Amino acid sequence: MKKLSLAIIATVFSLGAFAQNGINSPYSRYGFGIQSERAMGFNKGMGGVAQGFREGQQINIANPASYSAVDSLTALFDLGISLQNGNYKMGNLQQNIRNTSFDYFAFQFRAAKNVGMTIGILPITNIKYNFASSKENLQGTENVTSAYSFSGDGGLREVFLGMGWKPVKPLSIGVNVSYLWGDYTHSMMMTFSDSSSFNIARTYTADIRTYNLQAGLQYIQPINKNDKIVVGATYTFGHNIDNNAYRTTATTNSATIEAQSIDTIRHAFQLPHAVAAGITYYHSNTFRVGADFEIQTWSNCKFPNQQTGLNGATDVYSSSKGQLNDRIKAAAGFDWTPNPLARSIFKRSTYKAGGYYAQSYAKADVTGTVSKKPYELGVSAGISMSMFNNWSRWTSSAPAKLNISVQWVHTNIPYLNTATQRQSALTENYLKFCLGITFSERWFYKWKVQ
Repeated sequence: MKKLSLAIIATVFSLGAFAQNGINSPYSRYGFGIQSERAMGFNKGMGGVAQGFREGQQINIANPASYSAVDSLTALFDLGISLQNGNYKMGNLQQNIRNTSFDYFAFQFRAAKNVGMTIGILPITNIKYNFASSKENLQGTENVTSAYSFSGDGGLREVFLGMGWKPVKPLSIGVNVSYLWGDYTHSMMMTFSDSSSFNIARTYTADIRTYNLQAGLQYIQPINKNDKIVVGATYTFGHNIDNNAYRTTATTNSATIEAQSIDTIRHAFQLPHAVAAGITYYHSNTFRVGADFEIQTWSNCKFPNQQTGLNGATDVYSSSKGQLNDRIKAAAGFDWTPNPLARSIFKRSTYKAGGYYAQSYAKADVTGTVSKKPYELGVSAGISMSMFNNWSRWTSSAPAKLNISVQWVHTNIPYLNTATQRQSALTENYLKFCLGITFSERWFYKWKVQ
């Protein structure tokens, strides 16, 4: 019970680690921000494939049915961090930015026979950007110029409790119950070089507090003594979010606010229904390969008007469907262990590779002028090493696993350039280094003395 209490305390204190998000991208101004993948250290190097993965020494939060695989003696702790270098390009503008983020923390244990439970916390979305346009001469004037600035901050976080149950040998079912919270602030300002002119500023804000519910299943089909197939699927229930969105418009002269108005949208948001399915082939304890497919129906969700510009104080601020695209993702990956029982660290290590393609939910042009849809693709590789130590040799604890992966991610967000009235694109390239560590403790081992 003392160890269980310490695990819960560690989970609570992990909440503060998510105050700093790991991105800095104009791409994050759409929707709730850039979505984080529900990937752990063991599958980040495999393109995030997870629906059909189940193993007693790994925590797979993507499918709660996998929790029932934990054995009767094991308690698992898993945490991860990422370091990334991002290159952002928009027309002739280009910038490199480095970020660090704390990705997740999860704790898993067996609650009863054929029942596993998991507690964890992870980011859902991240918002962080700050950019400005160059000064331009106003039409009909010679000396007055205008400039625009844009900034944003926020994102959503999730803390969850999950349970997996194996009612019969080939079938497992599970559920994740989550609490989602977060906020966002998008600020825009148009300023003039003439001190007698009025500047215009707008701020879009919202505070999100809601729940999320995900159900999952896995079915094991043996092929022969050494081979099997695991089919997995999850369904996430979409629903209305009973929170408001606000838009504040202000005109200022120097540091003085001359006029201000606040527009409110009640019940402004919805979360999408989401379906994911996958299949994984296992050969003995040395090789597995899998593929996943997922769709999130964001186009059917209400969201505040994405035209967050400065089009005058009389335009209508409303929430409607069609502000975002459906997110569709396909992923595939594999891992290979030469010899799980070898003394050599290189032979008992697991080598991974994979990739994915996704249609982003971001919609930079809600008017439909731009025909191309935004997309994202990534490739990854990694290694998982069992770290033997003196403690694990002399006790019943399993060795800790160190998961290291490298990811390359490319995003392309087409939009309509209002200056040229032509289609342009915001492109981003990330090189990510992900580090995760899994501790396996034999908490429930019963010593016998004769």
